[in-house]
Parts: sequence; C-alpha cells; structure tokens
Amino acid sequence: MTYETIIGLEVHVELKTNSKIFCGCSTQFGAPPNTNVCPVCTGQPGTLPVLNRQAVELALRAATALNCHINQDCKFDRKNYFYPDLPKGYQISQYDQPVGEHGYLEILVGGETKRIGITRVHLEEDAGKSMHASDGSHTLVDYNRTGVPLIEIVSEADMRSPEEARLYLEGIKAIMQYCDISDCKMEEGSLRCDANVSIRPVGQTEFNPKAELKNMNSFRNVQRGLEYEVERQTEVYEDGGTVDQETRRFDEASQTTLPMRSKEEAHDYRYFPEPDLVRVSVDDAWLERVRAEMPELPAKKRQRYVAELGLPEYDAGVLTADAGVARYFEGVIAAGSDAKTASNWIMGDLLGYLNNKGLAIGDAPMTPIQLAGLIAEVASGNISIKQAREVFKIMCETGKDAAVIIKEEGMEQISDEGALISIIDEVIQNNPKSVADYKGGKEKALGALVGQTMKATKGQANPAVVNKLILERINHV
Repeated sequence: MTYETIIGLEVHVELKTNSKIFCGCSTQFGAPPNTNVCPVCTGQPGTLPVLNRQAVELALRAATALNCHINQDCKFDRKNYFYPDLPKGYQISQYDQPVGEHGYLEILVGGETKRIGITRVHLEEDAGKSMHASDGSHTLVDYNRTGVPLIEIVSEADMRSPEEARLYLEGIKAIMQYCDISDCKMEEGSLRCDANVSIRPVGQTEFNPKAELKNMNSFRNVQRGLEYEVERQTEVYEDGGTVDQETRRFDEASQTTLPMRSKEEAHDYRYFPEPDLVRVSVDDAWLERVRAEMPELPAKKRQRYVAELGLPEYDAGVLTADAGVARYFEGVIAAGSDAKTASNWIMGDLLGYLNNKGLAIGDAPMTPIQLAGLIAEVASGNISIKQAREVFKIMCETGKDAAVIIKEEGMEQISDEGALISIIDEVIQNNPKSVADYKGGKEKALGALVGQTMKATKGQANPAVVNKLILERINHV
C-alpha cells in the first residue's frame, strides 16, 4: 500500500528581550544554575506577573512577518500540567485568542512554491530545564529559563515530506533573524521544534493517530527523525498493527525515535483565562508602526537579488537563507564588488572556511570591505585568482588586508608588457618545437609556452597579458 505523509510543526522561538516575560530577571544564557530567578518566575505564593511590553512587540512583528491576522484584543490563559521544570504547576500561555492566527509561509520545493498554513502564533513563558543523570538515578532542574518569553508558531498539517518540514523550519529561522526577533541558536535552545507526524493510505481523507517528536535540536535531526518515524509507522501498518498517539523523543546516537508518554489533548491541560493579567489591547497606531518598521524579508530579498543583481536562483537562495550572510553580501557589493563575483567568494571560500571551523558569519575573519578589497586586487590584474586563494588563507589567519599581504609576500602580478616581452622572446627562442606545434594546429602547445613564461616570472606574470603577447610574437616569427 502507498502511504501519504502528514506533518505539522510546533516551533518555539525564544524572544530577544533582556528580561523575562512576567518579571525583571535576566534572560542571559549560560548563567550558573538557578541564579536568574526570583519569586515571580519560580511561582512563590502571593506573587503577581507583569507583562513585558517588548515581548508583545516582538510577537506582533513575528505574526506580521508570517502573514497572520492580528488579534488586536487578545488574552493569556493558564495551561495546567505538573512537571518538575514548571514551578507554578501551570504555564501562562495563550489558547483561544492568540496574538496572530491564519497566516502562512511559502517554501521552495523542487523549484516550485508551496504555501504552508500557520494556525497560530501565540505568546507564552518557557519552562525550566531538566537535566537527567545518565544512570537514571536522579534529575536536576535549572529554573534560569523559566519565564523566558517565547512565541509558539503552530503550522497546519500541510507538509508532505521530511524535506518540506526542514525547509519550513529553515524559513521560520530566517524570518526570525531578519526581524531581529530571536538569535535562533538551536544549540542554546532559543529555537526548538516539536513535530507531529502521521501517515495514511493515499486517497484517505481522515487523519490517522500521530506521534509528536521531541528533542530535535538541528535541521538535520528534524529531517532524520521524521524520516525514521515515517518508516516506523509504515512498518507498523504493513504488519497489521496500529499506531499509538504518543510523544516520542529523537535519539541522536541511534538515529531512532523512542516512546516517552501518551500524547495529551487540549482538554487535558484544563485551559482557563489567566486571572492575574489583564487583556492585551493593540491599538491601530501600534500595529501600523510595527508594519511600517518591517524589514525586507527573505523571499522579497531573494527575488530582488535575481531581478536586480542578476544572480542565479541558487545563489540568491543561499545568500538570503541567513540574515547575517545577506548583510555581509550587501556589504561587499556596497564596497564596489560585482554581485556574482562577491557571491562566488562568499558561497565558496568564505562559507566553506566558516563551516570547517564551526563558525557563524558573525565570526568571519574578515570584514565585507576587506573581502571587497581582495576581489578588487583580482579585478585590477594585480594578482591572479590562484594567488587570491592564497591571500584569502593568509587573511583568515592574520586579519590583514589583501593589499598588505600582496606587498609583504611579493605577489604583485607583472602586467607591464615592456617588462614581459624580453622574457617571452627568450621562452619562444628556447622552445622552437612548441612554436612549430602551435602553428601546426596543436592548441595545447600554447599552454606550454605560457607555463614556461609563468615559471620564468615565478608565477607573477599576468596570464592574460602573457597569452596576448605570446600570440603576437609567434605570429611575427
């Protein structure tokens, strides 16, 4: 039997605020355990929450970027469940009246645009972090993360493959970075994803029981976890079994999913309006200001790079996938570089270097102006592209400008025809067979003459000038 995959994602994004959503505690990552806490975020009796306006601002920005209808009158609710990392015994979230709903995000799949529906974007507070002992003997809880402001972005079940899920998640991350909503560092937990996945026979309209996958902390793990789960559910149905609706975790070591608990339904959380917070009213002026301050988003930027800068679709997609990379690229072309040449250097040499070192674009060893300077040295004929690769390596190691390195290493290309003619004449005189072979129709013989000239000049001759002069001198011999 042929099955159709049904996937929906719940993406949790930590908001880029200095303090928590309902108290003044710091949101700093990496502080000693249980130091960024107070009576409010740890749920001490008699405390009252006070809403962080900046968190609402960022949630409005996110909902607007994701094409949502903005609920200008919304409220908070209590989501009740008991777990050690939730000190109050409930989480303040939004249920039936979130900040935004009925939005969408478009992704490119196989060269085609696909629209993924977004059910809702709502604000909530984060829970603490449980740290389980490897031997299972105990669990420690760090409450520093408790009360950190989150938005949860809930998609429709519109994705039909693990690849689509990965592309959607990458799109969410890019938008959050472009809008300066979150740093989206998955390794620090500021971007997290739960995936709901089920399969059904092709042609069936109703959904089958789903599994919710937890503990996926990278784009690769999201795709791999979903691929495994689709295979697992297929085998269950093929063997005549039934799939349980449950929460499972992705185990990175074994690349499998393992059961955790039965999956809760909304009624299990006993939602009711949060009595300690007033309703949130977003007036027209506030909403219009948020809309007016929206930056150019990845899809628009990608289209502009193709239409105005003449970049291939692939280049534009790579350069706009990360806000930092896009800013770096625009810095290089603002410094005078050709768009395609800048794209080639960034996509090939720079991103390759950063990936090998495990660095982000913000840690690039050279500024956009420095990279533009290197590109200019090649364009002017001062160094060859081969020499430029060597200069690039030295720039990464030292942080020096290209012009300084070229001078220190004696790499300046010889483009002066007067300085090259005597060398070329000597090469022609010493290689009569190559000259005769070229005149006899053997094009490769010209390369031998160019090679001898480059050797004589220790690689500093401008290859284009050498080719031109050799042809001129041979034709006069």
